Amino acid sequence: MIDLVLTVVVAVLGCALVLAVVVIWSIKRHRDPRLRIESDAPLAELLPSLSGLTYGVALKGNAVEILENGAFFEVMFEEIGRATRSVHFETFLWKDGILGRRLVDALTQRSRAGVTVRVLVDATGGKEMGEAAVRRLEDAGCKFDTYHPKRLRNIGVLNERDHRKITVLDGRTALVGGHCIVDSWLGDAQDGEHFRDLSVRLRGPIVHAIQSAFSENWVEETGELFVGEDFFPELHDEGDVAIHVAGVKPEGSAPAVKILHHLAICCARERIWIQNPYFLPEPAAIEALGRAVARGVDVRVMVPSAEASDMPIVQHAAHRNFERLLASGVRIFEYQKTLLHQKVMSIDGVWCAIGSSNFDDRSFEINDEITLGMMDAPLAREFEAIFERDRKDCIELELKSWRRRGRWHRLKDSMLYLFNEMM
Repeated sequence: MIDLVLTVVVAVLGCALVLAVVVIWSIKRHRDPRLRIESDAPLAELLPSLSGLTYGVALKGNAVEILENGAFFEVMFEEIGRATRSVHFETFLWKDGILGRRLVDALTQRSRAGVTVRVLVDATGGKEMGEAAVRRLEDAGCKFDTYHPKRLRNIGVLNERDHRKITVLDGRTALVGGHCIVDSWLGDAQDGEHFRDLSVRLRGPIVHAIQSAFSENWVEETGELFVGEDFFPELHDEGDVAIHVAGVKPEGSAPAVKILHHLAICCARERIWIQNPYFLPEPAAIEALGRAVARGVDVRVMVPSAEASDMPIVQHAAHRNFERLLASGVRIFEYQKTLLHQKVMSIDGVWCAIGSSNFDDRSFEINDEITLGMMDAPLAREFEAIFERDRKDCIELELKSWRRRGRWHRLKDSMLYLFNEMM
């Protein structure tokens, strides 16, 4: 009789546990609707739609400067050194080295000068920044925290990483892009040990929106709200570029960065040029790129080769879909020189985007990301010129020869693709 009661209790508890897991999964999971759109309007007329559907507002009057490779850091250090009120710094990857120690020097100097310094580093991406760096920052009065550290209370969100790279100075200047605090990002992409990347320096009304993006994860981890002129000063027009920010990841709905990329592809009428280090589009995006080619759009994608990538397993997983993309008319270029890390799109020569988002499920569904959409023909042409310049260090893949790749290559591609959502 006792054995029967124990069996019933265990069965009930087991069912309750399974039910609880299903309920929690249902509540926490991101919905993955199949995005679709029907529009014949040119992209140049759709800025309010692009910003509105990605949970933002387009702000005019901004100045944008593209910064390449290690030259970005000279600008970053210059801006940090000029800050008189506040420095907000957020990044995913920080490893101890020449660059990291120089950044600690710059931030601690500003803090000791009376400037409010906040530093937020992803707990996983920053695990190699070193205890000495954290101690120096805190001893100098910098406010430091990590995003989703390994604690019991974070067990349900440990897979959600802060992949953004943001610096905001005095609430008036912002830096956004792909650069990480690792010595491989120094130099000028001259070899396999020095990576290729792009970021932008921004001035104008858009800086408030980027400050807001920084505050999102800072408040989540610390609960601290910051207000006043030191962080949100009155901003005036600094240029002619209209910009909107995609970074929101609403619970139970499609994230803004995913919607933005899909919208831009579906609305393109002339050309789509993409540079991205980890290009693993889901089936709906592959179909959208194919439909773009069918309506006469020049679609080009540039990725690093598996040999040049810092994560060759990701490139091999991406290879699994290359045949389908090539067969649909998408042109694919593999950058041979080093890791190509910039996350850039240029559409129809009028709109362009840059940020932290990779073209994969992790960026579109899981990570916290930031992408800037910019409506400005000169800027779009500048990104296109960069694409053309980088193409000189690429090999263009051809469908016929790609179909002849070896069986081991094919098997490796297919096996690794099974894990694409975890990469």
